[in-house]
Amino acid sequence: MGPLGWLLDAQVHVAGSPVLVREIVGNGFGLASALLGLRRVVWAWPVGMIGNALLFTVFLGGVFVTPQAHDLYGQAGRQVFFFAVSVYGWWRWSRNRRSGGGDEPAVVPRWATWPERLGLLVAAAVGTAAAYPVLAALGSWGPLPDAWILVGSLLATYGMARGWVEFWLIWIAVDAVGVPLLLRGGFYPSAAMYLVYGAFCAAGLYSWWRTSRAVATAPAPIPATYSEAAA
Repeated sequence: MGPLGWLLDAQVHVAGSPVLVREIVGNGFGLASALLGLRRVVWAWPVGMIGNALLFTVFLGGVFVTPQAHDLYGQAGRQVFFFAVSVYGWWRWSRNRRSGGGDEPAVVPRWATWPERLGLLVAAAVGTAAAYPVLAALGSWGPLPDAWILVGSLLATYGMARGWVEFWLIWIAVDAVGVPLLLRGGFYPSAAMYLVYGAFCAAGLYSWWRTSRAVATAPAPIPATYSEAAA
């Protein structure tokens, strides 16, 4: 069968229900990406992209053979958008790291400005309202929460690329909606991972908030006077 064929077809049974191994592995890559993102390591992006590719095949049960009977088009679609936004994040963090000499973390956390926060709120409302009828027409199971999970996930990923502390709060809001939806749909590894993500996001929020405070309160370097420079 080969490793790829095994990964696509292999299943395990959890509490009597079949679960795809690729759903477990994909979420494992997602968790590894989150851990690297917490530490502001550039490799967070390509590692997450591998998980996106695997989970895309999980949430399209009508196209790929899955034990679940539900198609979550929002969940599947967000993997595609994740992949695209991750390319931007990978480029931005890599550029930051090169400009910093390669020794510093890839991004410096900061709170978004009020105009940026307003932009996030408007994008969340408009995006969810636009995605809902599309997902409903496609036959997505639970189109309204699926729409928010799609839009919120994209905003959180974009906020991570920008280094905004608020992206952790957006992830927590996504997890709060995603856990009950995935449990009802039978995607148990993903639901369990969302619970882990929720706790992890709280820790990440605290870590980035603390770092942003340290950066904000760090004394600015005192420029040398002409006489000092000449000496």
